[in-house]
Amino acid sequence: MFKIGDIKIQSDAGLFVIAGPCVIESLQICLEVAERLKAIGQKTGIPIIFKASFDKANRSSIDSFRGPGIEKGLEILAEVKKRTSLPLVTDVHSPEQAAVAAKVVDCLQIPAFLCRQTDLLVACAKTGKAVNVKKGQFMSPDEMKNAVEKIRSTGSDKILLTERGTFFGYNRLVNDMTAIPAMKAIGCPVVFDATHSTQQPGGLGSATAGAREMAPVLARAAVAAGADSLFLEVHPNPEKSKSDTACIMPIDWCEKLLITCKKIYETIRQ
Repeated sequence: MFKIGDIKIQSDAGLFVIAGPCVIESLQICLEVAERLKAIGQKTGIPIIFKASFDKANRSSIDSFRGPGIEKGLEILAEVKKRTSLPLVTDVHSPEQAAVAAKVVDCLQIPAFLCRQTDLLVACAKTGKAVNVKKGQFMSPDEMKNAVEKIRSTGSDKILLTERGTFFGYNRLVNDMTAIPAMKAIGCPVVFDATHSTQQPGGLGSATAGAREMAPVLARAAVAAGADSLFLEVHPNPEKSKSDTACIMPIDWCEKLLITCKKIYETIRQ
């Protein structure tokens, strides 16, 4: 067991959620989403960790919006925490970003394409913060034990593993729900990324396509398969989102989905 903020993290000890906009667009949008998520968490009894990225370094096109950068982005995240008291998670892309981001956030996230980067994994672990490693679309569940061992080599066991789909040909992700118990067997709580799993990478040529309407379907299936947590990228107006427009979920869907998923979670663990 370990903590992210004040939230106790332990496999099969209660559903928790990581949610927020894909990228930091503005303080206003982050606060709007965070305040609504906090209210949803209080109403449903589900602990929520706020997520937003200060930089999206692997966008499809050079012209895609990446975010405000680390300095301004961390200022915005610090203000979100100050006003809502929600714990924070954000992506880091290079070892030198880890210690800087750890001054503000409670959990450092390793993007899927970087899950094999030893220096990045070790740098994040050495901050003493929890580390959420997204399984690469090119990785088998069993291979994630190597990423876990790199983090554990520092003495840290504050590790989450996130399933987010596997490449199936071009412009297509699929989910093998057996990946969830396979990664839980490594000894870490497992998160399911319901929104990124609906991506169709590069499906629009210079942008990623997706099918956000499938995110609730996948979320319910993942919880039934044993997921400890859900990762949901949400936005007040998805069509105006500056990142993952096709797969980011309307925040209006959140409360109903989480109520259902909590019931599934509790049912399969009776």
